[in-house]
Amino acid sequence: MRRVNLSVVVPAYNEAHRIRSTAETIAAFLKRQCDAWEIIVVDDGSCGDTRAALEGLDGVRCLRNETNRGKGYSVRRGMLEARMDVILFTDADLSTPVEDSIALCQAIAEGADIAVGSRVRDPSRTVRRPPLRRLMAFVFRWLVKCLVLRGFHDTQCGFKAFRRGAALAVFGSARLDRWGFDVEVLHIAQKLGFKIAQVPVSYTESRESRLSFFTPLTMIRDLLKIRWSSWCGLYDPQLGRAKEQPDSRGGVE
Repeated sequence: MRRVNLSVVVPAYNEAHRIRSTAETIAAFLKRQCDAWEIIVVDDGSCGDTRAALEGLDGVRCLRNETNRGKGYSVRRGMLEARMDVILFTDADLSTPVEDSIALCQAIAEGADIAVGSRVRDPSRTVRRPPLRRLMAFVFRWLVKCLVLRGFHDTQCGFKAFRRGAALAVFGSARLDRWGFDVEVLHIAQKLGFKIAQVPVSYTESRESRLSFFTPLTMIRDLLKIRWSSWCGLYDPQLGRAKEQPDSRGGVE
């Protein structure tokens, strides 16, 4: 990977048992690959003490939501706080290895504004998902295509990188706080004319995944919200944001 300045945003909810190991793994990689870097962990109102688990780690900031606001809100807050030229968000379980960010950063170096990890079948990548999750992903992908967004094999992989300018523009207009935020972000990026690259990544489903029986219903509701918001022009740049920015309080340097 060409050496870049990289921010890595990690949303975390009740991840105190592994967040230090995750941050150490990411930091070790960034020290080898980047000229300047930072890790931003956004604690989404966890029960455990995420901040204490990160004490003493250089280059790590911890932002805390006072209540549980959702993954979309937490990612948005971290992306808007990030300082580096390229900003990546990834899951706390590192279901996609941080080393795959090399391919995303390469896509951005070659001209993309946004590079999204895709769990498409690729001989160079390993994707491990239970059959039921594969079926759910297929159905959701069909719904996304019908209702909101075309041209993407995988909108839900929690591994996406943005040029900082693109991140500020896209997440500055985003509204959804929970599961549907990935689709919303890509929809906004398309409306704003950003160049988006889809990059195959490896993926191993975590046994602690928080998808529930009701998650698909929540996702469908979010897709309908995106379609309605877009129809109403709420994502149009000239209208600006329709709600307050996430606050930037809290943090451990």
